[in-house]
Amino acid sequence: MKVLRCGPRRLDLDRPRIMGVINVTPDSFSDGGRLMSAAPDLALILDTALAMLDDGAAVLDIGGESTRPGAAAVDEREELRRVLPVVERLATLDAVISVDTSKPEVARLALQAGAHLINDVTGGADPRLRRVVADSDAALCVMHMQGTPRDMQRDPVYGDVVAEVGAYLAGQVALCCAEGIERERLLIDPGFGFGKTLTHNLALLRGLAALRIDGVGLLVGLSRKRMIGDLTGRPVERRAAGSAAAALLAAQRGADMVRVHDVAETADALRMLSALECDSVERG
Repeated sequence: MKVLRCGPRRLDLDRPRIMGVINVTPDSFSDGGRLMSAAPDLALILDTALAMLDDGAAVLDIGGESTRPGAAAVDEREELRRVLPVVERLATLDAVISVDTSKPEVARLALQAGAHLINDVTGGADPRLRRVVADSDAALCVMHMQGTPRDMQRDPVYGDVVAEVGAYLAGQVALCCAEGIERERLLIDPGFGFGKTLTHNLALLRGLAALRIDGVGLLVGLSRKRMIGDLTGRPVERRAAGSAAAALLAAQRGADMVRVHDVAETADALRMLSALECDSVERG
């Protein structure tokens, strides 16, 4: 059975798991900074986290820097101000606590504060971050991104997007293993919408099974993204149904975990899939 080891936490990947998004940025594309104004709203964040866990999330992903297309970088001090109080507040919950960061010092301090997983959307751009995780017992997610959030959607070009993304992720897994991060502590993410056109995203979703790596969990994040809007015509706040459908399609094609904003809708969709794949059904 495939598992994800995250410090003291162990997450079985015998079925698709849900990662709930906790944005503590004032410019989040998905919620407009609902959880963050001058400072993180810790009471509202806790309520949101508890609701996500009750709805079926196993992982909570805390992000203090927006990575939407065109987003400006956030300095280390500001990212720490946003993220650390949230990690400390949520670390006692019965969940894997993930921090979405590419900065080694933010990762180090977040792990000290109780985080179990570092979600690096730059896919190892700074090798020091790998060493931070290697020196801990935490897990690491490496994602593929062509370019940076500021410029990634200007003109992304691939010869064969599935082959190129797959080769990149395989290379990152090899680097991580060479530095002492075992496969059971790794997730890979093809990075839907990060330097990809709609055509690239659809090709990746169709070819998702080809990206799987033995012993390594596969994370997919499609929730509320422009791809969903392009295909449905819906604004961000009305993309829950399309996002749940995308998560279901990803799970059918081999995703071990889906990163979502709308946990309840996604959990319902995955329950339907589970019912079709097992011999006995337990009614809710």
